[in-house]
Amino acid sequence: MTSAAQASRTVTPYDEVERELAVLLRRARTMNRDIAVDVHPDLQPAAYALMSRVAELGSVRASDLSDYFGIDKGGVSRQVALLERLGLVAREPDPDDGRAQRLVLTPDGGTRLTAAREGRRRRLRAQLDRWADGDVSALGSLLSRFNREMGSVTGT
Repeated sequence: MTSAAQASRTVTPYDEVERELAVLLRRARTMNRDIAVDVHPDLQPAAYALMSRVAELGSVRASDLSDYFGIDKGGVSRQVALLERLGLVAREPDPDDGRAQRLVLTPDGGTRLTAAREGRRRRLRAQLDRWADGDVSALGSLLSRFNREMGSVTGT
């Protein structure tokens, strides 16, 4: 498309949403990288995401992480091995299946994750402090609605 054609093209609200979502996702990836480093200097963003899910569920099988994130089991295994080496997660027997193991956060992993998340919340609050309370509430409500509806489409 030429510059003249681009200039004359009408930008729809859907175009704007798509563009802003792309910016948000890029920034979210950067934020995940930064928070992973806040948890541990050697932590990779993918491992941070797995660690967060372990924290959310309390304990989980690695195969469930693979299913949830749509990552092959080998990739999950490598990230879990990193989390174990860093002392952030541990394995424990699965009470429902003696052959299986579940991942849990270690006390150090829980402490580090909580501190990193609190730092992220402080930074986010500092960014949004200039906004009216109603605008912050509206953003939260709209993002919640969007995520719910996207989950019904994608099954996540």
